[in-house]
Amino acid sequence: MPYERGLALQRALVEERRAGGVSDLLLLLEHPPVITLGVRGDGGRSHIVAEPAHLAALGVEVSETGRGGDVTYHGPGQVVGYPILDLRPDRCDVHRYVRDIEEVMIRTCADFGVRAGRIGGLTGAWAGADKIGAIGVRISRWITSHGFAFNVNTDLQYFDLIVPCGIAERGVTSLRQQLGREVPMADVEESLVHHFAQVFSRRVSRAMATPA
Repeated sequence: MPYERGLALQRALVEERRAGGVSDLLLLLEHPPVITLGVRGDGGRSHIVAEPAHLAALGVEVSETGRGGDVTYHGPGQVVGYPILDLRPDRCDVHRYVRDIEEVMIRTCADFGVRAGRIGGLTGAWAGADKIGAIGVRISRWITSHGFAFNVNTDLQYFDLIVPCGIAERGVTSLRQQLGREVPMADVEESLVHHFAQVFSRRVSRAMATPA
């Protein structure tokens, strides 16, 4: 799904969630190549190291998001998760919310035999010194949007276009790089859904959306 369409979908569903028209949701999407900017400082524009002409030649768009965090990359082979949750009344804790998303990705890594964890002072899920899952969230009156990006079969060369999340001293990895093989996206999505429901104490009701 094109990133801008996913952004519009989130905004609409946030308002529906606020009005009680839908229950808590977890959107799992895959985007064409796009560099996204956060709201901190210049949003991460200074951490885009590729020239605009090079990005255009590669077909990589640049998009402002309204989420927290710095610059990151989304693209094929990456599962991007957008939880749209009402954290009231008992989960109104931003720090806990981020740690819970990390936990979902850490448990998913374990399902595929990859040991992942946290690094003090940084967000995300890390396999050794390399980030395998990034987090950038927005919470408005305790309704969440944006979320996480989990590298499955992602072409990691695209991260060379940026300083991922503004952290120059660490790298980026994927399940494919860790395991030395392609990993079925559907299997990863199934694992993410399972662990998300466990961590957030939710029951799963599935819906399938086909992008137009």
